[in-house]
Amino acid sequence: MVYLSFPTEQGTLYSLQELTKIHEVCRKYDMYLFVDGARLGYGLGSEKNDVSLKDLAALTDVFYFGGTKCGALFGEAVVLTADSLKKRFKAYMKQNGAVLAKGWLLGLQFHCLLGHDLYFTATRRADELAMKLRKAFEAQGIPFWVESFTNQQFVILTDAQKETLEKRYIFEPMGKSADSGNIARFCTSWATTEEEVQTLIDDLKAL
Repeated sequence: MVYLSFPTEQGTLYSLQELTKIHEVCRKYDMYLFVDGARLGYGLGSEKNDVSLKDLAALTDVFYFGGTKCGALFGEAVVLTADSLKKRFKAYMKQNGAVLAKGWLLGLQFHCLLGHDLYFTATRRADELAMKLRKAFEAQGIPFWVESFTNQQFVILTDAQKETLEKRYIFEPMGKSADSGNIARFCTSWATTEEEVQTLIDDLKAL
Protein backbone atom coordinates (compact mmCIF):
# COMPACT_ATOMS: atom_id res chain seq x y z
CA MET A 1 0.00 0.00 0.00
CA VAL A 2 1.11 3.55 -0.72
CA TYR A 3 0.11 6.02 1.99
CA LEU A 4 0.19 9.77 1.50
CA SER A 5 -1.36 12.82 3.14
CA PHE A 6 -3.27 15.55 1.34
CA PRO A 7 -2.15 18.11 2.21
CA THR A 8 1.09 16.89 3.78
CA GLU A 9 2.17 17.48 7.37
CA GLN A 10 4.11 20.50 6.08
CA GLY A 11 1.10 21.97 4.33
CA THR A 12 2.34 21.15 0.83
CA LEU A 13 0.15 19.76 -1.94
CA TYR A 14 0.29 17.01 -4.50
CA SER A 15 -0.63 18.26 -7.97
CA LEU A 16 -3.10 16.37 -10.13
CA GLN A 17 -0.21 15.32 -12.35
CA GLU A 18 1.77 13.96 -9.39
CA LEU A 19 -1.25 12.13 -7.97
CA THR A 20 -1.96 10.61 -11.38
CA LYS A 21 1.60 9.33 -11.68
CA ILE A 22 1.47 7.81 -8.20
CA HIS A 23 -1.84 6.17 -9.14
CA GLU A 24 -0.24 4.69 -12.26
CA VAL A 25 2.66 3.24 -10.25
CA CYS A 26 0.22 1.72 -7.76
CA ARG A 27 -1.73 0.08 -10.58
CA LYS A 28 1.46 -1.22 -12.19
CA TYR A 29 2.58 -2.93 -8.99
CA ASP A 30 -0.90 -3.87 -7.75
CA MET A 31 -0.79 -1.67 -4.66
CA TYR A 32 -3.57 0.22 -2.94
CA LEU A 33 -3.36 4.02 -2.78
CA PHE A 34 -4.54 5.48 0.53
CA VAL A 35 -4.89 9.23 1.04
CA ASP A 36 -4.91 10.58 4.59
CA GLY A 37 -7.45 13.39 4.58
CA ALA A 38 -7.10 14.68 8.15
CA ARG A 39 -6.70 18.16 6.64
CA LEU A 40 -8.44 17.41 3.34
CA GLY A 41 -10.60 20.53 3.34
CA TYR A 42 -7.58 22.78 3.69
CA GLY A 43 -5.88 21.04 0.77
CA LEU A 44 -8.85 21.17 -1.57
CA GLY A 45 -9.53 24.78 -0.58
CA SER A 46 -6.03 26.04 -1.37
CA GLU A 47 -5.63 28.57 -4.17
CA LYS A 48 -2.79 26.42 -5.55
CA ASN A 49 -4.75 23.16 -5.58
CA ASP A 50 -5.81 21.56 -8.87
CA VAL A 51 -7.15 18.27 -7.44
CA SER A 52 -10.91 17.81 -7.08
CA LEU A 53 -12.99 15.37 -5.05
CA LYS A 54 -13.82 13.63 -8.32
CA ASP A 55 -10.10 13.22 -9.01
CA LEU A 56 -9.52 11.72 -5.56
CA ALA A 57 -12.34 9.23 -6.08
CA ALA A 58 -10.93 8.23 -9.47
CA LEU A 59 -7.26 7.97 -8.49
CA THR A 60 -7.32 6.51 -4.97
CA ASP A 61 -8.57 3.31 -3.40
CA VAL A 62 -9.32 4.90 -0.03
CA PHE A 63 -9.45 8.47 1.19
CA TYR A 64 -11.21 10.19 4.01
CA PHE A 65 -12.71 13.48 5.10
CA GLY A 66 -11.00 14.59 8.28
CA GLY A 67 -13.50 15.78 10.84
CA THR A 68 -11.60 16.76 13.97
CA LYS A 69 -9.36 19.32 12.27
CA CYS A 70 -12.12 20.63 10.00
CA GLY A 71 -15.00 21.55 12.26
CA ALA A 72 -16.49 18.29 13.52
CA LEU A 73 -16.62 17.23 17.15
CA PHE A 74 -14.76 14.02 16.32
CA GLY A 75 -14.26 11.34 13.70
CA GLU A 76 -13.56 10.91 10.02
CA ALA A 77 -15.65 9.90 7.00
CA VAL A 78 -13.90 7.12 5.07
CA VAL A 79 -14.56 6.72 1.35
CA LEU A 80 -13.80 3.32 -0.18
CA THR A 81 -13.54 3.42 -3.95
CA ALA A 82 -11.90 -0.01 -4.50
CA ASP A 83 -14.55 -2.72 -4.71
CA SER A 84 -12.12 -5.29 -3.28
CA LEU A 85 -11.99 -3.32 -0.01
CA LYS A 86 -15.73 -2.91 0.40
CA LYS A 87 -16.47 -6.58 1.04
CA ARG A 88 -16.61 -7.36 4.77
CA PHE A 89 -15.34 -3.88 5.67
CA LYS A 90 -17.92 -3.58 8.45
CA ALA A 91 -16.66 -6.89 9.86
CA TYR A 92 -13.09 -5.58 9.84
CA MET A 93 -14.27 -2.52 11.73
CA LYS A 94 -15.87 -4.68 14.41
CA GLN A 95 -12.82 -6.92 14.72
CA ASN A 96 -10.62 -3.90 15.33
CA GLY A 97 -12.92 -2.07 17.74
CA ALA A 98 -13.77 0.70 15.30
CA VAL A 99 -17.58 0.59 15.39
CA LEU A 100 -19.08 3.36 17.52
CA ALA A 101 -22.14 2.75 19.68
CA LYS A 102 -23.28 6.25 18.75
CA GLY A 103 -22.31 6.08 15.08
CA TRP A 104 -25.36 8.10 14.11
CA LEU A 105 -23.82 11.17 15.77
CA LEU A 106 -20.71 10.84 13.61
CA GLY A 107 -22.86 10.50 10.49
CA LEU A 108 -25.02 13.46 11.42
CA GLN A 109 -21.99 15.73 11.66
CA PHE A 110 -20.86 14.96 8.12
CA HIS A 111 -24.43 15.13 6.82
CA CYS A 112 -24.55 18.73 8.05
CA LEU A 113 -20.96 19.68 7.16
CA LEU A 114 -21.03 18.27 3.63
CA GLY A 115 -24.72 18.57 2.87
CA HIS A 116 -24.73 22.30 3.49
CA ASP A 117 -21.20 22.99 2.15
CA LEU A 118 -20.08 24.09 5.62
CA TYR A 119 -17.02 21.85 5.43
CA PHE A 120 -15.46 23.51 2.41
CA THR A 121 -16.71 27.01 3.20
CA ALA A 122 -14.95 26.92 6.58
CA THR A 123 -11.71 25.36 5.33
CA ARG A 124 -11.44 27.68 2.32
CA ARG A 125 -11.82 30.63 4.64
CA ALA A 126 -9.05 29.28 6.88
CA ASP A 127 -6.79 29.02 3.83
CA GLU A 128 -7.62 32.59 2.84
CA LEU A 129 -6.73 33.84 6.32
CA ALA A 130 -3.49 31.86 6.23
CA MET A 131 -2.58 33.53 2.92
CA LYS A 132 -3.22 36.90 4.51
CA LEU A 133 -0.90 35.92 7.34
CA ARG A 134 1.65 34.63 4.84
CA LYS A 135 1.76 38.03 3.13
CA ALA A 136 2.35 39.67 6.50
CA PHE A 137 5.32 37.41 7.21
CA GLU A 138 6.70 38.19 3.76
CA ALA A 139 6.25 41.94 4.29
CA GLN A 140 8.31 41.71 7.49
CA GLY A 141 11.06 39.79 5.74
CA ILE A 142 10.46 36.70 7.88
CA PRO A 143 11.65 33.66 5.88
CA PHE A 144 9.65 30.49 5.35
CA TRP A 145 10.88 27.03 6.25
CA VAL A 146 8.42 25.42 3.81
CA GLU A 147 6.43 26.92 0.95
CA SER A 148 2.88 26.16 2.09
CA PHE A 149 -0.30 27.47 0.52
CA THR A 150 -2.69 25.85 2.97
CA ASN A 151 -3.73 26.74 6.51
CA GLN A 152 -0.30 25.90 7.98
CA GLN A 153 2.53 28.40 7.73
CA PHE A 154 6.07 27.48 8.73
CA VAL A 155 8.39 30.40 9.36
CA ILE A 156 11.87 30.95 10.77
CA LEU A 157 11.96 33.43 13.65
CA THR A 158 14.88 35.08 15.36
CA ASP A 159 15.21 34.55 19.12
CA ALA A 160 13.87 38.05 19.75
CA GLN A 161 10.86 37.56 17.44
CA LYS A 162 10.04 34.21 19.04
CA GLU A 163 10.25 35.60 22.56
CA THR A 164 8.01 38.54 21.69
CA LEU A 165 5.33 36.53 19.87
CA GLU A 166 5.11 33.67 22.36
CA LYS A 167 4.03 36.14 25.05
CA ARG A 168 0.70 36.58 23.24
CA TYR A 169 0.30 33.64 20.89
CA ILE A 170 0.43 29.87 20.92
CA PHE A 171 2.38 28.45 18.00
CA GLU A 172 4.30 25.21 17.63
CA PRO A 173 8.10 25.23 17.89
CA MET A 174 9.52 22.92 15.22
CA GLY A 175 13.20 22.96 16.14
CA LYS A 176 16.10 24.86 14.63
CA SER A 177 16.79 25.72 11.01
CA ALA A 178 20.17 25.17 9.34
CA ASP A 179 21.23 28.68 10.37
CA SER A 180 20.00 28.20 13.97
CA GLY A 181 16.76 30.13 13.47
CA ASN A 182 13.59 29.09 15.28
CA ILE A 183 11.18 27.14 13.07
CA ALA A 184 7.60 27.85 14.09
CA ARG A 185 4.27 26.59 12.81
CA PHE A 186 1.28 28.94 12.73
CA CYS A 187 -2.11 27.46 11.86
CA THR A 188 -5.48 28.92 10.99
CA SER A 189 -8.55 26.73 11.32
CA TRP A 190 -12.27 26.59 10.67
CA ALA A 191 -12.70 28.59 13.90
CA THR A 192 -10.11 31.33 13.26
CA THR A 193 -11.53 34.84 12.96
CA GLU A 194 -10.48 37.75 10.81
CA GLU A 195 -9.90 39.80 13.95
CA GLU A 196 -7.49 37.25 15.41
CA VAL A 197 -5.41 37.19 12.25
CA GLN A 198 -5.38 40.98 12.00
CA THR A 199 -4.20 41.27 15.61
CA LEU A 200 -1.27 38.98 14.84
CA ILE A 201 -0.48 40.93 11.67
CA ASP A 202 -0.42 44.19 13.64
CA ASP A 203 1.97 42.63 16.14
CA LEU A 204 4.20 41.38 13.32
CA LYS A 205 4.46 44.93 12.01
CA ALA A 206 5.67 46.03 15.43
CA LEU A 207 8.52 43.53 15.58
